[in-house]
Amino acid sequence: MDKAEGSSGGRRSYARVGRLMAVLLIGASLAACAAATGTPSPIDRPTPSTTASPTPEPTPTASPTTTPGFSPTGSMTTGRESHTATLLSDGRVLIAGGYDRSTGWPLASAELYDPKTGSFSPTGSMATARWDYTATLLPDGRVLIAGGYDGSTPLASAELYDPKTGRFTATGSMATTRTDHTATLLPDGRVLIAGGYGRSTVLASAELYDPRTGSFSPTGPMATARELHTATLLPDGRVLIAGGFGESPYLASAELYDPKTGSFSPTGSMATARELHTATLLSDGLVLIAGGNDSWYSTTSTSFASAELYDPKTGSFSPTGSMATARSYHTATLLSDGLVLIAGGTDGSTWLVSAELYDPKTGSFSPTGSMTTGRAFHTATALPDGRVLIAGGDAFPSTASAELYQP
Repeated sequence: MDKAEGSSGGRRSYARVGRLMAVLLIGASLAACAAATGTPSPIDRPTPSTTASPTPEPTPTASPTTTPGFSPTGSMTTGRESHTATLLSDGRVLIAGGYDRSTGWPLASAELYDPKTGSFSPTGSMATARWDYTATLLPDGRVLIAGGYDGSTPLASAELYDPKTGRFTATGSMATTRTDHTATLLPDGRVLIAGGYGRSTVLASAELYDPRTGSFSPTGPMATARELHTATLLPDGRVLIAGGFGESPYLASAELYDPKTGSFSPTGSMATARELHTATLLSDGLVLIAGGNDSWYSTTSTSFASAELYDPKTGSFSPTGSMATARSYHTATLLSDGLVLIAGGTDGSTWLVSAELYDPKTGSFSPTGSMTTGRAFHTATALPDGRVLIAGGDAFPSTASAELYQP
């Protein structure tokens, strides 16, 4: 088998349906705990079966928050989880795709959040319903949608959203079908697509999307096949790939992609093997790795409270303060004051409403206001005015609610 797609001999090469069945097994385990607590499982997902229905009319608007902490804002037109949220050049936020647990369908619909009115409104729909894909803002203001899962198979297709027209149009397809991959905008305007899960195996392959030609071309591959990892653009233009699921099955290894050479090279490993963690570039150039777990497909998986810092100058990871709450499927957002907001997720037994702030100056986490709704598989987007938009997620069923965090 081609190296870029990995070898199925020493790796868990299971079909996507098998992975969904594994999630259902976890859900069954968590549901047993939920029966005693009255809280439904955050992870059990039925296999979707068809495409999304048209989006309904927008909900009434809500006034922007002006007080510290979390407060509600207008709800989305559609409940969704595992979607994307992209800050557009005009300050609005594009919410697209995802999964609607109440219907069992992947979604093609999209909507726009306007911070000035605190409301969502429908926009054009994607050509293909998908979740677990990537959305990347391009230098010209358009948004690249790539890959994902349509309910039956990983996708190679890609689309472009144009805020000027409010429409999605097809662009060149990737060479490899993939979901649970990463997409990173490089300084030269190209987009690095790395890893993920293909039709039957975890991927080491990588590709570059060029907006000028509307096409993908091969690069790399990575040294290690991985999915559910993170990819962080460093100040020097290289990209840090860290952790994820692979042959181990979960990984502590990390590697660096150099756009100048088009190649990946190993760098120091994390102290803890983890997937479904977050990676945030701090103002001082270090990268904060936080939380995650040690095999989401297992009924005995453990969420982590630990965190570590990657220093590009030394190529090494070092421990930093731990979060107050172990969590995965959470979000991490760099605030304008240099702090990092960690919000929601799951500890393996319940959805979390709690949030924490990481202070790079002290290397410690401290609690901040709790969200109004416990959620995982949600999005968090830093707005131009410093607030953070929290949208959707799994709250059993998929929620349409949204809230704003005021630092």
